[in-house]
Amino acid sequence: MLHTFVAYVEDKPGVLTRVASLFRRLNINIISLTVGRSERNGLSRLTLVCEASAEAGDRIRASLFKLENVLDVDDIAGAPAVTRELALIKVAATRHTRSAIFELVEVFRARIVDLTAESLMIEMTGVESKIEGLIQVLNESDSRILEICRSGKMTMRRGHHTSGVLRAMGAGENDDAVTDESRTVEEAAAIEPE
Repeated sequence: MLHTFVAYVEDKPGVLTRVASLFRRLNINIISLTVGRSERNGLSRLTLVCEASAEAGDRIRASLFKLENVLDVDDIAGAPAVTRELALIKVAATRHTRSAIFELVEVFRARIVDLTAESLMIEMTGVESKIEGLIQVLNESDSRILEICRSGKMTMRRGHHTSGVLRAMGAGENDDAVTDESRTVEEAAAIEPE
């Protein structure tokens, strides 16, 4: 079972090392790891994808929450969410193959972000299967892929707003729509309308 953990961590040295060490100790492979600035000053948002059983997922979430500098952890596996990935793909291109690559890029709704006499760079954002599809078609064509750089998965819950998000949107503290940031997935699912 795939688990997607979203954690808010303090912007301090050593946080990522502690997270990676935890997974090494649990003997669980990290499939995808993305870290970047969040909407909160001094905090980064960490999105981590791994494969583990449901019981192990609960243990991982609890262990992550116990780590120093980790303020909030949510396992959004199975929850309605939007997941995207970014890919930069550098392809060998000549004046004879360039137009075919441009047409392919348009079909996949990607875009060219760099162009030289020998190569061009494609930027694509989307679900993993869409990016894999473009790579497969490029491999089957006369275009030779020179380099690929992919971000990890970036995931955000659909329609679920934490109290921090609602405050940023201007909702009052006593508003019924405000949810507790530390609420578990099960508790949030239990109060959501059907």
